[in-house]
Amino acid sequence: MTVDELQSTLVVHEQKFRRMSTEGEDHVLKIEDRAGARGRGRTLFFRGRGRGRGRTNFNKATVECYKCHNLGHFQYECPTWQKEANYAELEEDDELLLMAYVELHETTRKDAWFVDSGCSNHMCGNPGMFTSLDTSFSHSVKLGNNTRMMVIGKGVVKIMFDGITYSIGNVYCVPELKNNLLSVGQLQEKGVAVLFQDGVCKLFHPQKGKMAESIMSANRMFILLAESSVSAVEDKCLQTSTMDQSKLWHHRYGHLSYKGLCTLHSKNMVVGLPQITPSSNLCDACMKGKQHRTVIPKVSRWRATERLQLVHADLCGPINPISRGKKRYLLCLIDDFSRKTWVYFLLEKSEVFYHFKCFKILVEKEIGLSIKCLRTDRGGEFNSAEFNEFCMQHGVKRQLTTAYTPQQNGVAERKNRTVMNMVRAMLSEKKVPKSFWPEATRWCIHVLNRSPTLVVKNMTPEEAWSGEKPSVDHFRVFGCVGYVHIPDARRIKLDDKSVSCVLLGYSEKSKGYKMYDPVGDKVIISRDVVFEEDRMCDWDTNYEKDQLMELEWGDIDEQEAAEIEGEGGVGDVNVQEEEVEREINEADVVAPAREENLVVREGRIRRAPIWTVDYVSGEGLSEEEEANMALMVTEDPTTFEEAVQSSKWRQAMNEEIESIEKNQTWNLVELPTGGKRIGVKWVYKTKLNELGEVSKYKARLVVKGYSQQHGIDYTEVYAPVARMDTVRMIIALTAQKGWKLHQLDVKSAFLHGELKEDVYVEQPKGYEKKGSEQKVYKLQKALYGLKQAPRAWFSRIESYFIKEGFKCSPSEQTLFIKRKEGKILIVSVYVDDLMFTSNDDEMLNEFKRSMKREFEMTDLGELKFFLGIEVLQRSDGIFICQRKYATEVLERFGMAESNSVRNPIVPGQKICSDECGAKVDATLFKQMVGSLMYLTATRPDLMFVVCLISRYMGSPTQLHFAVAKRILRYLQGTVDHGVYYKRDGASDLVGFTDSDYAGDIEDSKSTSGYVFMMSGGAVAWSSRKQPIVTLSSTEAEFVAAVACACQAVWMRKVLKEISHDQTGSTLIMCDNTSAIKLSKNAVFHGRTKHMRVRYHFLRDLTKECVVQMMFCGSQDQLADLMTKPLKFGAFKKLREELGMCAAPDVN
Repeated sequence: MTVDELQSTLVVHEQKFRRMSTEGEDHVLKIEDRAGARGRGRTLFFRGRGRGRGRTNFNKATVECYKCHNLGHFQYECPTWQKEANYAELEEDDELLLMAYVELHETTRKDAWFVDSGCSNHMCGNPGMFTSLDTSFSHSVKLGNNTRMMVIGKGVVKIMFDGITYSIGNVYCVPELKNNLLSVGQLQEKGVAVLFQDGVCKLFHPQKGKMAESIMSANRMFILLAESSVSAVEDKCLQTSTMDQSKLWHHRYGHLSYKGLCTLHSKNMVVGLPQITPSSNLCDACMKGKQHRTVIPKVSRWRATERLQLVHADLCGPINPISRGKKRYLLCLIDDFSRKTWVYFLLEKSEVFYHFKCFKILVEKEIGLSIKCLRTDRGGEFNSAEFNEFCMQHGVKRQLTTAYTPQQNGVAERKNRTVMNMVRAMLSEKKVPKSFWPEATRWCIHVLNRSPTLVVKNMTPEEAWSGEKPSVDHFRVFGCVGYVHIPDARRIKLDDKSVSCVLLGYSEKSKGYKMYDPVGDKVIISRDVVFEEDRMCDWDTNYEKDQLMELEWGDIDEQEAAEIEGEGGVGDVNVQEEEVEREINEADVVAPAREENLVVREGRIRRAPIWTVDYVSGEGLSEEEEANMALMVTEDPTTFEEAVQSSKWRQAMNEEIESIEKNQTWNLVELPTGGKRIGVKWVYKTKLNELGEVSKYKARLVVKGYSQQHGIDYTEVYAPVARMDTVRMIIALTAQKGWKLHQLDVKSAFLHGELKEDVYVEQPKGYEKKGSEQKVYKLQKALYGLKQAPRAWFSRIESYFIKEGFKCSPSEQTLFIKRKEGKILIVSVYVDDLMFTSNDDEMLNEFKRSMKREFEMTDLGELKFFLGIEVLQRSDGIFICQRKYATEVLERFGMAESNSVRNPIVPGQKICSDECGAKVDATLFKQMVGSLMYLTATRPDLMFVVCLISRYMGSPTQLHFAVAKRILRYLQGTVDHGVYYKRDGASDLVGFTDSDYAGDIEDSKSTSGYVFMMSGGAVAWSSRKQPIVTLSSTEAEFVAAVACACQAVWMRKVLKEISHDQTGSTLIMCDNTSAIKLSKNAVFHGRTKHMRVRYHFLRDLTKECVVQMMFCGSQDQLADLMTKPLKFGAFKKLREELGMCAAPDVN
């Protein structure tokens, strides 16, 4: 006999002693014969032989209770049951109470039965499990959470344990119950012993012995899993008619709930309604018409018990307007335990991963704990491959909300709402411009971290995080006016001692207030501030930039402010004071000083500390604060492995491959003997619009053309592109005529060019054909990177234009003109970008349709952004500039926050090769000059100085680098400047020519310059060192005039071809009378005969009335900007006469 069998026998004997003398016929458990039993009373534990020996009185002194384990009584007599009587009360109305069970599990099993000591009766929620059901019985059951459930009947349920089928009688049918319950009390009434010991529950039948057992679950419950729930076929037949009838009435009542139907019947509220049996099957129509979302709990059932155990994160945005620092999103991160919040500001969603890494390092180093879990929504910014991989590598568990269920990330969502409500209120109270929303948000977070919350009791989030009670003595009203003290070193005797600013927050790093100076447009950190908290700034005031005052903040170091021996340290003044702007050598900074700023005392001069020179707006700000005030430059992937991590770049690569195959660009073949395989690579570029916003992610498959061999892989390679002079002339003409410029972009243009040579390329990385990895692609058409690709493409589109009736300009090969019945269409081609205009809308639309039929095109509508040039078309003219590119250049070379200057070069400054000067990085200098050179496409004011420093790219020194940096400083203050072509501007072409004389101090060569004006703006300009050494200023001016005349001849031809013929001579304005007379005088002498060729050329042009030289004063000579450094007054005047202005000034 096993231990279990012995225990079962003893328990059964115990039950026999306490069992009542008579048993009713309605036993709860009726034993059915098991397959294989032979009758005669045989069971698993009893052999069925012999007779009983009668009963005698039993001494309980040695009996151990299985409940309390004390001696002297049986389990059913245990007094501890009385102490738990409150778990099962019978109400006066005979309503049943079920206290121990409350439904917490949404997942149920039909064959699972919960052993419940607090349940008054066996209960089953599935009517289909009953072999018999008395529906005339009705009752109600009250749960422990005070909810009630209806009992629609009682009956018998069959279940099987260990191969034996048991019939459980007197089971209540409660349809709303999701799980089945076995009442311990009812089991014991029917003679079944229930033993709870060592986390195990066992049921013992008085005849069959042990019925079943269950191990206590994690939530301290005992669940019996039946081998199957027996539901006989005949039982289902008995219910069929009832169920069908109930379902029929469910449909008749317009899909009223079964609970409602049962209520109607049980309370006799209607006549003719039969007994309703709820169906356990789902109604498809009800699911489609009535299904609702599961109720979201208002309070989380779990909270973190330590810092960083759980972090909530959410992204809010895009927020309009864009901030002054070009931010559009805010990222909130909240620690669940302390509810302290951190905020970061972003330009693009893709920056979330970078800021999370920064946040992780910050908080983990601060408290010495690691982030264990991160809860976010399923946004792509949180669910990228690199984000998930980073979290996996650092052991950060992820919790993601289900789709369309932001309530599951309620902490972060509610925090965003609270923050934005406070931000709106703060900005509204003091009328602060909405572009300052990041400053208001940062102050709001600072305040909320020191405010009470419901979940953190008796302390603020800051104290719960740091353990220190925070101080709020420094709190002031956001946006109020404050007077900031100006340090002594930054002012003179009669200067104001303070400046009026606006409070933007508090800098914890510098322990000072963040103040905004609306006059200087600067953010200042200062601790010496006097506030007027009830006063607001007058934001509508127009502040003059000339009134700006540079301030340096923080306590002055005594050593830095000490009196310095010397004689002034001002240096020699060669020109008028208002024109002097001293260059600063980075290696040896000298403080700029003005004579009135020097205070003389006993022969000693007190000067501003040397560190004040390096002051940049925002000095002292934290890295995060500086980032908020700067532009963010999007970086593109450089490798396939990097790009493939992003779904955006994967999509871009897929589109490129689809475009290649759609154009039948290649065929997969075996590499022939002697054939050469050329490599390919992926190139990635984020394309931006005129506002600096991402418009497209472009992936280009390019051929490594540098490995091609002339005569084998290619022959001719030349392909023309549009000259910028032509582009500007078309823009000026369009403005003059009141037309509109349009733009088309050819998708994968080079793929349309047909090849004559046999070219083989390898399969691109990531797109190799499975099983054919060794094969190569034979190109039928060109790919980007091939040396002959540009020529092949241009030949293709040129043939198309000729076929469509266009004429190619002999003077500009990329210019195509089509005329028809007084209508004209002008098209300029720059590789795959087409700029075009017309005096007829139908002609424009027909051209677009024709191009789309021939090529895969993108219609970009009216021209806004062309070759990096921003084009603003208005009814009164067209404005062009390169604001976005200029901003990128400043960011690239770290000059975005530099102090601006009024002109790009110091007046009168001479530059030479400076062979003895300190060398600088030649590559960096070339990059800087190249970037500035491209800006001259819309910036004639930069032309002279950029061409000047480009002469020294071979061996640049510190002198040349300082000049280049000054140009960037000038650019920083005029980043939005460009040329404006007016509709009411002069239609005739007018040229200006000028030259200095022997301006180069090393080889005595002169510099020529010219400017051509049309429609009120400059359309062509040049600054170039003359190739010869001239013997006089007249000769230098004459050489410059000849170059200007050559440009005039070419421009007149182009204008004639686009129907803007110059009827008279083109005026060329010159400020040298000798040069003008020489162009008309046929007399030669010894000083001029060596200029005979140039003379005859210019004289013939003058004689033929092509050009006409006229005199203009030096003060009106626009070409002066192209030949020499000018004082600011003259520089500004000529710049404006060139048609240059800032974009906001164009009305």
